[in-house]
Amino acid sequence: MIIVVFNQKGGVGKSTISTNLAAQSAKLGHKTLLVDLDAQGNSTHYVGFNVSEKSLTVADMFKQVVGIFRTAKKPNAFVHATPYENLFVMPSSPALAEVERELESRYKIFKLKDALKELKDEFDNIFIDTPPNFNFYSKAALIAADGFCVPFDCDDFSAQAIERLLENAMELKEDHNPQLRLLGIVVNQFNSQAKLPRELIETLKQQDLPVLESYISATVKVKESHSKRMPLPFYLPKHKVTNQIAALFEELNASKT
Repeated sequence: MIIVVFNQKGGVGKSTISTNLAAQSAKLGHKTLLVDLDAQGNSTHYVGFNVSEKSLTVADMFKQVVGIFRTAKKPNAFVHATPYENLFVMPSSPALAEVERELESRYKIFKLKDALKELKDEFDNIFIDTPPNFNFYSKAALIAADGFCVPFDCDDFSAQAIERLLENAMELKEDHNPQLRLLGIVVNQFNSQAKLPRELIETLKQQDLPVLESYISATVKVKESHSKRMPLPFYLPKHKVTNQIAALFEELNASKT
């Protein structure tokens, strides 16, 4: 299954959630690919992959599409092993920002879907981390995906933005990917002792939005795992938040049927 972690707002935990879901999938023995479409490259860094001048990145794959990268290569040439068993990455690059306008002007929005279609038989699960806006790469990811989930960081601004976010995604679904499914809203950085998060979540539920049952708690251990470049399933396999990630993975996995 190809799952996109998508939100137009920054700082809501897209990279953390996509990377940890991919890590949980890999830890369970599933051959898993993480595609990093954010030019900041946080997911690439988090899985411990060091991009060098010789590394072929997702930006190189897109450059190939518009003829900037002259040597034609299969999609698996842009996939690299990470230090973790069963976990592979299609790494990001700052060059994503450079090539975006060219891709958009030539309407190459389906090229990611074509590439992942070739890779889908090779991997059990594919997770896509997206940039914090509704740009070419976010749209390409949603067109390529089977489903998407929306991180929600228990913030009032995030709650206000969800309606517009879903309108954009559903419009894209109607025009380009009828099979795309909203898998649910992922409550992230949840503080059970605070009143506001509970109120905001209840408001989302009253709007009949599909809030997933597996909340991800706020903890400094997530930032520690960022620093160690070691996703939580490998860094702290018995921690409460790791168990929450595992529960979220199972909840999303159950949506396949």
